[in-house]
Amino acid sequence: MMTTIIDGKAIAADLREKVAQAVSALKSTHDIQPALAVVLVGEDPASQVYVRNKGIATEKAGMKSIEHRLAADASEDDVVNLVRKLNAEEGVDGILVQLPLPSHISSSRVINEIDPDKDVDGLTEVNAGRLILGKDGLVPCTPQGSVIMAKTVRPDLTGLNAVVVGRSILVGKPLSMLLLAENCTVTMAHSRTADLAAVCREADILCAAVGIPRLIKGDWVKKGAIVIDVGINRVEEGGKSRLVGDVDFDSAKENASAITPVPGGVGPMTIACLLRNTVVAAARRRGVGEIDL
Repeated sequence: MMTTIIDGKAIAADLREKVAQAVSALKSTHDIQPALAVVLVGEDPASQVYVRNKGIATEKAGMKSIEHRLAADASEDDVVNLVRKLNAEEGVDGILVQLPLPSHISSSRVINEIDPDKDVDGLTEVNAGRLILGKDGLVPCTPQGSVIMAKTVRPDLTGLNAVVVGRSILVGKPLSMLLLAENCTVTMAHSRTADLAAVCREADILCAAVGIPRLIKGDWVKKGAIVIDVGINRVEEGGKSRLVGDVDFDSAKENASAITPVPGGVGPMTIACLLRNTVVAAARRRGVGEIDL
């Protein structure tokens, strides 16, 4: 059986191009330039890289990128007040607070201060509720990208058994809701699931988002399954550092019909879906209707 390696870079590039076209249409038809504001607290090196990359991608898509940087010792109220200010700015369509925040700041409080209609990370309690209720909202980027990738292999997921390994609010829980919305029969599993291997073997779509390097072995994968590996884990092997997923890629691809690699799989989709959410939020907020992306 030939296994398809799902090319996240190519799929993300296609989505970014569609976003750029939508942005161009908003500008020419409605004189609207969507704007994304990113809040960075502290000087975490990885976070700085993420913020810089998001800014570059935002501007490349034709949108306005706004960055607010606060010192690591900024108070929780300082961050909350900045978020409230951005909520009130009509020209800001999306607000993203880069995580993790310094330990003295409550991420939950800060995130839930974001106007849900500008919550392009899809992390507020309001947007989580909208997702569960099947209402229009802004959906977390990584789960959204995972479903898009699965549908490049099989456009109609109706009736498939989906197993999501991982129960985080960032990926596992929203991904389960999105798969339910695609008419899958969904099982949520995790590292403490009894006989996890047997549960995984029932999956037509197997999504790994548990944060354990190579937890899922090849013989856990049903023949012909679609495998979406959300995990990004840095491991030391042979004196070198490398990134691996939550799935043992080499053995899993022997059984899977399609599989995402790490890196180059789900990762590129996260920023692409952030851009998608921003242009969708801009259109909704400004009363010009839905954008099909």
